Amino acid sequence: MIKKIILSATFFTLPWLSFADELQINEGAPNTYIVEEGDTLWDISSIFLEQPWLWPQLWRLNPEISNPHLIYPGDVLRLVYDDEGEPQLVVEEEPEYIEEIIEEPVVVEEVIEEPVIVEAPPREKPTLKLSPKVRKQVKKTPITTLPLHVIAPYVKYDHLLTQAQVDTLPNVIGSDQGHKSSLDGFKVYVNDDLVLGKSYAIYYIDDEIIDPETEKSLGFNVKLTGTAQAIRSGDMAKRRPGTLLVNSANREIRSGNIVMPINEGQLLPSFFTMQKADESVRGLIVKASSDNREFGKLEVIMINRGEMHSVKVGDILTIQRKSPAVVETKDGPQYKASSSRWERMSADPESEYDMPEEPLGQVMVFKVYENAAMALIMKTNKPARLLDSVAAPQ
Repeated sequence: MIKKIILSATFFTLPWLSFADELQINEGAPNTYIVEEGDTLWDISSIFLEQPWLWPQLWRLNPEISNPHLIYPGDVLRLVYDDEGEPQLVVEEEPEYIEEIIEEPVVVEEVIEEPVIVEAPPREKPTLKLSPKVRKQVKKTPITTLPLHVIAPYVKYDHLLTQAQVDTLPNVIGSDQGHKSSLDGFKVYVNDDLVLGKSYAIYYIDDEIIDPETEKSLGFNVKLTGTAQAIRSGDMAKRRPGTLLVNSANREIRSGNIVMPINEGQLLPSFFTMQKADESVRGLIVKASSDNREFGKLEVIMINRGEMHSVKVGDILTIQRKSPAVVETKDGPQYKASSSRWERMSADPESEYDMPEEPLGQVMVFKVYENAAMALIMKTNKPARLLDSVAAPQ
């Protein structure tokens, strides 16, 4: 079966497949790997590749297999090499052996002339014949590109809205309890005509995100306060508000909160293609979901680059940080931060060195706005910070 997969991949050329980037297999990468529950595509790719975003080159989609991009827990992945010496990862289908009993006939010699008793040879033992048979079983849920439990809330509910968008959205105007705030189980009223039975999300408007490079607004980050279902459509032509029954609340729902329909078609994609970001992409980390000063692996961040800058879902970016500034003084080179104010003022403007940027981690983009994008930190060798730069991997 392995040979069949290799031949199919060798003689079928995919139009998008390019080997411009040479695959570098990790030293000590296993020849086989059994996929486990909780594995992600990034995890497995990192086991075999120094550059995990080159996964499509290692996992060449086989056109003869249904859903060839899907990998399941329990699958045995084998690292092989094609006729040109290029590495490839294939799924090894384990044969299941069945027993087949073959009865050998008892041979008795024919009696000639005089009745002579001829002993029959001893009955031979049944022969055990092993025949390969493909095991049929119901597949489990396939592994995903990223851990869905981390990114799901951001994919389905997170929004970055401009002031113009905020101004056009309906608002909560009150509740059936007559309070300014309410929790789940309440009815809230909205100054808009609603679609009966449809689910809606209720948000409060968080901070405005300012691009530190242009000082222009990237938009308002809105945060989910709760979800609700329309039980009365309303008729705003007659000044009758729509009614929502709150079925889940993360925090107090207040008058003035904005309301948006939950797009049921906005299902969470479990698989998308990893790729190296466009060489032109270079930006900064402008927000982290934890709001901490430093953050690490599996933290969701926002960068100040989006669709307008050729950023795409699945893009891999490297987090970089400029090394501490060094200036040349009369006493020799010193870190700029530790030099005295007088030394900084009296120093020759050209005495400061242009220090290099060093990589400290990698992120994968999973949601893209017009001028910003959400990404998940996949690995770091030191904590990332706000204003660290992001760029295409080198």
